[in-house]
Amino acid sequence: VFPSQDPLDRADFNAVEYINALFPTEQSLANIDEVVNKIRLKIRRLDDNIRTVVRGQTNVGQDGRQALEEAQKAIQQLFGKIKDIKDKAEKSEQMVKEITRDIKQLDHAKRHLTTSITTLNHLHMLAGGVDSLEAMTRRRQYGEVANLLQGVVNVLEHFNKYMGIPQIRQLSERVKAAQSELGQQILADFEEAFPSQGTKRTGGPSNVLRDACLVANVLDPRIKQEIIKKFIKQHLSEYLVLFQENQDVAWLDKIDRRYAWIKRQLVDYEEKYGRMFPAEWCMTERIAVEFCQKALAELSKIMRTRAKEIEVKLLLFAIQRTTNFEGLLAKRFSGCTLTDGTVKKAEVPPPSTNPFLEDETGAEADEIVIEKSDTDKPKKPKVPDNPFHGIVSKCFEPHLYVYIESQDKNLGELIDRFVADFKAQGPPKPNVDEGGAVLPSCADLFVYYKKCMVQCSQLSTGEPMIALTTIFQKYLREYAWKILSGNLPKTSSSSGGLTITNLLKEKEGSEVAKFTLEELCLICSILSTAEYCLATTQQLEEKLKEKVDTSLTERINLTGEMDTFSIVISNSIQLLVQDLDAACDPALTAMSKMQWQNVEHVGDQSPYVTSVILHIKQNVPIIRDNLASTRKYFTQFCIKFANSFIPKFINHLFKCKPISMVGAEQLLLDTHSLKMVLLDLPSIGSQVVRKAPASYTKIVVKGMTRAEMILKVVMAPHEPPVVFVDNYIKLLADCSTDTFQKILDMKGLKRSEQSSMLDLFRLRLPAPPPGGDGTGSLSLSAPTPEQESSRIRKLEKLIKKRL
Repeated sequence: VFPSQDPLDRADFNAVEYINALFPTEQSLANIDEVVNKIRLKIRRLDDNIRTVVRGQTNVGQDGRQALEEAQKAIQQLFGKIKDIKDKAEKSEQMVKEITRDIKQLDHAKRHLTTSITTLNHLHMLAGGVDSLEAMTRRRQYGEVANLLQGVVNVLEHFNKYMGIPQIRQLSERVKAAQSELGQQILADFEEAFPSQGTKRTGGPSNVLRDACLVANVLDPRIKQEIIKKFIKQHLSEYLVLFQENQDVAWLDKIDRRYAWIKRQLVDYEEKYGRMFPAEWCMTERIAVEFCQKALAELSKIMRTRAKEIEVKLLLFAIQRTTNFEGLLAKRFSGCTLTDGTVKKAEVPPPSTNPFLEDETGAEADEIVIEKSDTDKPKKPKVPDNPFHGIVSKCFEPHLYVYIESQDKNLGELIDRFVADFKAQGPPKPNVDEGGAVLPSCADLFVYYKKCMVQCSQLSTGEPMIALTTIFQKYLREYAWKILSGNLPKTSSSSGGLTITNLLKEKEGSEVAKFTLEELCLICSILSTAEYCLATTQQLEEKLKEKVDTSLTERINLTGEMDTFSIVISNSIQLLVQDLDAACDPALTAMSKMQWQNVEHVGDQSPYVTSVILHIKQNVPIIRDNLASTRKYFTQFCIKFANSFIPKFINHLFKCKPISMVGAEQLLLDTHSLKMVLLDLPSIGSQVVRKAPASYTKIVVKGMTRAEMILKVVMAPHEPPVVFVDNYIKLLADCSTDTFQKILDMKGLKRSEQSSMLDLFRLRLPAPPPGGDGTGSLSLSAPTPEQESSRIRKLEKLIKKRL
């Protein structure tokens, strides 16, 4: 249990080893008696300790039983005390109940007595109030009736649970009869004061009618509605006569007179009847809303009848005057009565974060443009802030096709003018310093789109916006094809008379690109314009979705038009690539027709390389400077050119046959020179050296390294054949027999040697992976970066050695 260093306590104790440790030699046996005495003493001590412990444990059991008995006695005593406390608590609770029994009875009696007294008081008030109410009704004392009637109705509510008592039921019926009589009497008084037929009462409103309105607030709401309806109908009766459909003032060109008439009527009402009706009835607003509903019906009817006479200028004039009037209503009234009618408040759309439009409050496009000399053009409030928006102007929505057709015609004329202007003015002048310019016509087009969109959204956010979007789509496509694609330079079929002889000349300016400087700038300008149109069309789509109703947002989709501009961009880049690629073709043709087996020594780069570099230095800086604002598309141009030029260069490399060792070394030097030029292509001729994009560098290194490996294989001796075949498979990682055949042709081997080489090549091919197609053309794993770096270093050493 306790740690011990004594050998006797070890689990693997060995008596023989212990004794040998005590007496290691014969001389040590001399003190054997002393050792034995020590052990005996130790044994006696252990016996004493054991004896003491055993004796100490004899009384433990007896002490434990005694302690347990004492604990049980203590628990019994505690339980007895708890029981005594519980009995005393029950007795105390019973005593409290006996004491409070009489108090509860008194509380119930007090509550019932209070209720009885209150009910009797209410009954007395109800009986007296009903008598007074009937008397005041007969005397038309509406001022006193208004206060009394409300009190009687409130008191009567306390007797709802006593309606089974005949007297209470009788009082309730008398109150209802008094309310009915008051309602009929007030309606008769208003009919007498404001008859349906005839003129208005000349004496003006009376205090009796004002108090009657207060009573109507307490009566059935139908009485109040009937009063309002009859008064407004009588107040607007003149309008229906003045602006009948057959009247000259009813047409759209005199729509101002309708709104001027209602303004005079509202002023007249405020002066004569403003104090007669309670302020919470909002009678002025109700009159204006009823007028708007009648104007909506009348205008809709007359426009259906005379639809052929509606012109776009007349329609826009009427819409502007109507929206101005709706804005005036929004400034004057809160719109609290609109929930009673059919017109609802406009929902507030989420705030716009799109940069396509500026703040519409200050934009000129916020006002509908009409060709009339009007000086009083109040700014129309924003639609979301105007609860009256559309209350009258929605009658114009079915006729907005006139506006849409007008915009269709205007946009068609605008596109035709753009085409004519481009033909008359010609392509934009090259301005390399400022980069490629965006055609000004695209900005004009989108500014016009912006104005049309704002106008139409003020007129309607429903189907007309969808129709306008369709028009936008139509002319975006026409702009893309007629203005952009239609003006891209066409590639000529002739080669321009360039021959191998003058291609090999190294004088600058002796070669002419297929596209002139102006044509290159035009292509870049069209590319920049298409990129601008693509971004702006995306913003236009987002803004249209903000303007249109939420239920129609899914029908707005300008993806097809954005794809069209993307096609223009792709075609422009392809034209630039084709132009530079075609300019390099004669040089590559000259390379393939040179007698490489007759090259006797390695010199500087060949003339065809100089020709290629000259074309690159002529075209690329112009394209880069003109695409400065669209850097990503210049990168695409570089990548596409590399993907086009490098395979073509390798194909022409295969046509160089036969090649001597020195000729292969010269081609290797030329290939390295082209590789360095291609790696520097994005910044060639630029004062600012910028690192080429990694994606482009990867393409160039991969393609040109393959060309270098082809030439290294050509330079390798073909004896022994096994070593040559293995070296080919290792360097090119291409198990195509066609490629191997081309390598053999470049080395100038005879057909018999080629046949044996091909047989050996097929035997040395690695086994195809399981499940392969078995076509004989296998794909080996690409060399690791370390291997490729090693090859490049070897190539550089070889070039330095030759130079």
